[in-house]
Amino acid sequence: MSGDRLESPPVTGEGNGVVSHDKKTASVMVPSQRLRLHPNKDHMPESYEDLQLDFSPSVFRSLEKYLPPNMLSDSREDKVKFMRDILLKYLPHGERTRAQKHREYRQKIISHYKVENFEAWVNDTKFRIMRPNTMNKYGAVLDDFGLETMLDKLMNGFIRPISKVFFREVGGANLDSHHGFVVEYGKDWDVDLGFHVDDSEVTLNVCLGKQFSGGELFFRGTRCDKHVNTGSKPEEIFDYSHVPGRAVLHLGRHRHGVRATTSGHRINLLLWCRSSVFREIRKYQKDFSSWCGECVQEKKGRQRAFIAATKSELLRQDGESVA
Repeated sequence: MSGDRLESPPVTGEGNGVVSHDKKTASVMVPSQRLRLHPNKDHMPESYEDLQLDFSPSVFRSLEKYLPPNMLSDSREDKVKFMRDILLKYLPHGERTRAQKHREYRQKIISHYKVENFEAWVNDTKFRIMRPNTMNKYGAVLDDFGLETMLDKLMNGFIRPISKVFFREVGGANLDSHHGFVVEYGKDWDVDLGFHVDDSEVTLNVCLGKQFSGGELFFRGTRCDKHVNTGSKPEEIFDYSHVPGRAVLHLGRHRHGVRATTSGHRINLLLWCRSSVFREIRKYQKDFSSWCGECVQEKKGRQRAFIAATKSELLRQDGESVA
């Protein structure tokens, strides 16, 4: 039940306002609160990943470039309120309700998951906890506490349909077993996690909370067993920041690690989903260019060598025929 540890690797808007016609009172201009017609390409938007929002943080980052100039220096909270009001104004009522329900559901997940209650029960009953894997010292295997059926339903009803579309090349269409567990990070728990791959075909990683800083995931490309310790290319470098109530779904062979949680307490639920069919087939395969980044490069190299050799042979034959 362990993961494999790897070797460390400017258009401006005009003000609209109300002009007092009282000669005794000076004219007053109220700054415009309208969005710009064109984005401010020179403006660097703030990050909204750490906030609980109705919409994706990327939507707010994109919309911020259209804010009126006088708002760009406002606090992030004021900008969020302004942009959220606009988004809700034009969102169809059904979508508005759905967005609100999703937000409420995320809050319920966060508020109802009380790891302290679980730990207190473990201490009272002197229950022996099986740790999730060889790399985490804190956390517990969820199947040991009667959650196996629930996690199976989560895999079959939610993860497998998505994996069938996005991860078919690694057995995403026939996931048939799982390993579910929770992990804890912070000063009094695990601090970080080294560079590794998971013992899974597809991994679901859900952030349950609580308040914390740091703990980002860093991804460095997908690799087969043969190439697991090869270098990463610039386009393979990707970092992901955890947000309570949100999840990331990724290939188990997608090399990754966890940066230090610098403050607070972070709890995550992990579900490693496996395919016995894919694992059996993989024993007899030598080329994994459908998903291994290094196999792709080797295949391209062989194709280039073949083309060069063919071209050279054709030129040689052409030269002999002329002679």
